[in-house]
Amino acid sequence: MKTIRKNMILFWQGTMLSYRALFAWLRPITYMASKIFSPLAQIYFFVFLGTYGSGGGNSDFYVIGNAIQITSVSGIFGVTFSVGGDRDAGTLPYLFGSPANRFMIFFGRAFMHVIDGAIGVVIALTWGVLLMGLDLSHTDLSALGLTIIITTISTCGLGLLMGCLSLITANVMFVNNFVYFALLIFSGANVPIASLPAWMQFISNILPLTRGVTASRALAAGATLGEVSPLLLSEIGIGLIYGALGYFLFAWFEVQAKKKGTLETV
Repeated sequence: MKTIRKNMILFWQGTMLSYRALFAWLRPITYMASKIFSPLAQIYFFVFLGTYGSGGGNSDFYVIGNAIQITSVSGIFGVTFSVGGDRDAGTLPYLFGSPANRFMIFFGRAFMHVIDGAIGVVIALTWGVLLMGLDLSHTDLSALGLTIIITTISTCGLGLLMGCLSLITANVMFVNNFVYFALLIFSGANVPIASLPAWMQFISNILPLTRGVTASRALAAGATLGEVSPLLLSEIGIGLIYGALGYFLFAWFEVQAKKKGTLETV
């Protein structure tokens, strides 16, 4: 019991400190502007582009898709920098030199970004309701909330893997941006998955976010939690797989870095 308590304290302290360190350079007004206006800009862009290209009448498709896709801002960028930032800040040797539970340290990096990403989605959906006529009157809001949390966790799982890749590559921003924009297409946020070529549909099915977007659209159309539960189970499963891959890569990197003396190099 004492060990569990210590690990939970480690998890919480690591979570808070890594999140504060990531955004310490931001003023509150700058942070709030990024959370409030960035989702609005993305939704407006794809709603107008998508409805113009498809002939209109389906703005909800783009509003919901891009609102859920906002989770990847926290999941891909936030989690990646929380994990990889230790190398840039020069704190990686202290981390690997400590006897702290690696599991708690690693997954603690993503906890606050799950909350942060979910808040971003709620803000985006609010913009959709207020400015673009998104109708959620037939939606089970509790089921939608659960879908948002699960989708954010799944996307953060991918972010954990990306964060470990940032420990072994010098140009992680290029990789992050590539993955982020790929999700705009492959997740079905802006392009119906059924209209994609078979090889693209295969990629869509092994990525996080895809099923979360589909489930959210179904819930907005009046589906029940039971009807979308298979999608949600698959979504959380994919996220856990990515998170587990990230953890094993993190453990492998520690062993190799200590063996070769390359903790702060790639």
